[in-house]
Amino acid sequence: MFEIRSLKSKVILQIVLLILTIPYAIPLVQMFLGSLGGKGFLNYKAVWDTGVVPIYFRNSLIISAGVILLVYIFSMTAGFGFAKLHIFGKEVFFWLILVALTLPEVILLSPLFVTFQQMHLFNTFFAVILPVAALQLPFTILLARNFNSGIPNELMEAASIDGANVFSMFWYVILPLTKPIASSIIVLTLINSWNTYLLPLLFLQSPDKQTVTLLPQYFQGEFTNDQTKILAAAVLIAIPEIIVYLLMQKNFEKGMSAGALK
Repeated sequence: MFEIRSLKSKVILQIVLLILTIPYAIPLVQMFLGSLGGKGFLNYKAVWDTGVVPIYFRNSLIISAGVILLVYIFSMTAGFGFAKLHIFGKEVFFWLILVALTLPEVILLSPLFVTFQQMHLFNTFFAVILPVAALQLPFTILLARNFNSGIPNELMEAASIDGANVFSMFWYVILPLTKPIASSIIVLTLINSWNTYLLPLLFLQSPDKQTVTLLPQYFQGEFTNDQTKILAAAVLIAIPEIIVYLLMQKNFEKGMSAGALK
């Protein structure tokens, strides 16, 4: 990593970074300003008055929590195994997992539909939690493996000399050091699971089980298309993600840089 010391270089870097953020900031600003069109903050009241906001947020929270739990457990354990354990053929298994990164979500819909029907999971939260978690795992395992590869092997060797088994080394030595990459995985998984649209739309048919991504549909129809309330709903949907990112920003950035570069 390079370090910028002079004040002039820091100012130039800040200006360049500010310019780079403008294309990303403009749509967000426009979304918020558009949500205030017409009746102002009464648009948010209209969204709340639909009566489904608490239900949809609860459902999305359940799904996101389930996905994050599964992804965290399997990413941490698989990342540790691929990086630190001597397992026959582990590189083959690792690259087979990475192949799953090329699979688009849409081609899985038909087999998932048949599978969930036969397993009586259709119209349950598991019908969304399981495939969303599976789709996140290849990338998060890649991040966790790269991060674990940067942890010195001497730490595990010292623990082994003290009599620790594999589980103890993972639990007491490796896991406490993975806070940065864990933060990255949690934030990325939350964003993807909270914003998932297609799977809840197809697999959750009951109105009391639908998620926040379906909230804008309340203001879209054959004869209605209230853009101000759609944008207000979009702002409300984005608030939890923004809060979580701000709370975990420092560790998220450390984990992404370490997991991507090492």
